[in-house]
Amino acid sequence: MSERIYSIMKHGKKYTAVRSKIDPRASFPLDQAVKMVKDSAYAKFDETVEVAVRLGVDPKKADQMIRGTVSLPHGTGKQVRVLVLAKGERVQEAKEAGADHVGLEDYIEKIQGGWLECDVIVAAPDVMAAVGKIGKLLGPKGMMPNPKSGTVTPEVGKAVKEIKKGKIAFKVDRTGNVQVPVGKVSFGFDALKENALSFVDMIMRLKPASAKGLYLQNASITSTMGAGVKLDTQDLLAQLRQ
Repeated sequence: MSERIYSIMKHGKKYTAVRSKIDPRASFPLDQAVKMVKDSAYAKFDETVEVAVRLGVDPKKADQMIRGTVSLPHGTGKQVRVLVLAKGERVQEAKEAGADHVGLEDYIEKIQGGWLECDVIVAAPDVMAAVGKIGKLLGPKGMMPNPKSGTVTPEVGKAVKEIKKGKIAFKVDRTGNVQVPVGKVSFGFDALKENALSFVDMIMRLKPASAKGLYLQNASITSTMGAGVKLDTQDLLAQLRQ
């Protein structure tokens, strides 16, 4: 089966049409790439726009495990469902901050039974011993609360508000890639650009001293159904210096 026929079968004619207009060997300035992604979106729903970077790190080394959070100035465009695992006065604090679910043992039991109708889990430090019971269930899904991502904190109300406003957590995978949502196709040009730059800026701030060679090896931006557009990394770094 030829590559072209396989591509049409796998992605459909609309994707193939979009892909044919983008040279996969070329890299584009962020401004042009954002416009290309917006103009080429064809789905009937509001597609998510994502930025992916490949880093020159060895995730197997503890000091090169890139992990952090960034508050996108314009949010992600997604309604994030937050579960807070807490007890005492923090329960009311979480509810007032807008948490979708709040509790402790009841939710631990529900998760053990297969429930996971939330996107982010925040936990207070004094309940982490209990949360440890579901660590093997949450860990593989990337949802285990962690101090480094700001999801283990005594200030649960503040954490909920930040997440609702657009704070996202990210972590490099075993091949050195990091991919995050930076908005929706319906976002304005400036909003998508500023969100993308905020993410790349944080990635650069987290560059480990032990990383050798080129750190930001490549980057791309794409929509849910669209073709990826390779970004000019020199242009990205230049915009960060402005």
